[in-house]
Amino acid sequence: MRNQLIYIGFFFLLLFSCKPNFSIRNIDFLDLPTYSESGNLQVVIEIPAGTNHKIEINKITGVFENDSINGAVRIVDFLPYPGNYGFIPSTLMDKERGGDGDALDILVIAESVPTGTIMEVYPIGVLLLEDGGEQDSKIIGVPVDSSFNILQAYDFSTFMIEKQAAKRMIEDWFLNYKGFGQMELIGWRDEQYAQKEVEKWLIK
Repeated sequence: MRNQLIYIGFFFLLLFSCKPNFSIRNIDFLDLPTYSESGNLQVVIEIPAGTNHKIEINKITGVFENDSINGAVRIVDFLPYPGNYGFIPSTLMDKERGGDGDALDILVIAESVPTGTIMEVYPIGVLLLEDGGEQDSKIIGVPVDSSFNILQAYDFSTFMIEKQAAKRMIEDWFLNYKGFGQMELIGWRDEQYAQKEVEKWLIK
């Protein structure tokens, strides 16, 4: 009987941990400071590394939800996300200035972390893409906390030279995750460009 109760409890734990809505904490993730108290860039993770599910924060409710198209849950028809994907809070890529109307995107190369995780990161570069005729910037970062770090590259030159295989994998993933030929490569830029990109889209 005791073992049955344990199995039942485990079943319900799995059931509720797989709910499509992720009401994590009573935190306004979008309005968090862009920089932490220690001065590091602060990011919010929406999509853990290793999943194909497209999870986004609802800008009205502040709840993390599985994105859907015509009522169907959106799943990336490609390999899983190669890093933790999220956004930089208190930024907005204003459409009037050529943005997409969302917060600035970032891919954090690190151990997989849950949706709603707030991390301090070092930006090490920017992948510039063209998506439907519009420029799409993907900041690439690594965690400040070394216990989460899986790529020993804290600057752009190290990433491009010593970790070029990882760089190619990330590039190829973003060029193909929406389907062949949907995204075009503009090029890579360094950590200084990444910092300027953050400053450009800060909500004043």
